[in-house]
Amino acid sequence: MLMPATLDPRGVRFTAAITSVILAIGLVTGSWRVLAVQTVLFALCAFVGMGLNPWGAVFRSAVAPKLPPIPESEREAPAPVRFSQGVGFVFTVVATAGYALEWTTLGMVANAFALVAALLNAAFGYCLGCQLYLVLRRVVPAKQAHTG
Repeated sequence: MLMPATLDPRGVRFTAAITSVILAIGLVTGSWRVLAVQTVLFALCAFVGMGLNPWGAVFRSAVAPKLPPIPESEREAPAPVRFSQGVGFVFTVVATAGYALEWTTLGMVANAFALVAALLNAAFGYCLGCQLYLVLRRVVPAKQAHTG
């Protein structure tokens, strides 16, 4: 599935809200299986394509048609969001492994970090992974300028 050149931030927040619920269930249950499902979702979005996000598909097909359109100037670039999915993937891999290996504290801490990030995005539209992406994009060109 092809994704548009930009993303509706309301869809990103909708997805973060559902992700928050999944991560909260993982934190409450300590289930590596729950975290494994979220890990797969993060991996698909980060490494294959944002169009594979089932919650984004629900937003596009069932929610977005009921909302007024937003101007292109308020839409988001997909690269930072995709990067944030990769960050979520790292945290949920650690949480899944922690729970599966019965290193419960490790699983809970990694799960909690992912949950806080998802909640910040869902509740306030503040994407920690997107902010990290922007910082890294500023640092990488500076290093390349010195070597070239």
